[in-house]
Amino acid sequence: MAIAISSVRATPSPLTTIERQRETARKPYPNFKVIVLNDDFNTFDHVANCLQKHIPGMTPDRARSLTEQVHFEGQAVVWIGPQEPAELYHQQLRREGLTMAPLEAA
Repeated sequence: MAIAISSVRATPSPLTTIERQRETARKPYPNFKVIVLNDDFNTFDHVANCLQKHIPGMTPDRARSLTEQVHFEGQAVVWIGPQEPAELYHQQLRREGLTMAPLEAA
């Protein structure tokens, strides 16, 4: 007696529609650097006082350290953050007579 062996093939399942979920890639707004440049006419004390007056949370020690950086290295980044407050601090320091670099993205 002969035994017949039949192969069973899997029936393909019906196609299902795969819906793509829309993913919104959110990019954070860029931060901006407020940079003070060295010059020959602003005094050390004036620069340090302006930093304390206009940059939120600026301590006297930090203002002095940044002012030394401006003096010895030619510039210092005194604040980094969102564009709108960066523009405000930049303008305030410029109005005080400090020499400012243009705002740049961080």
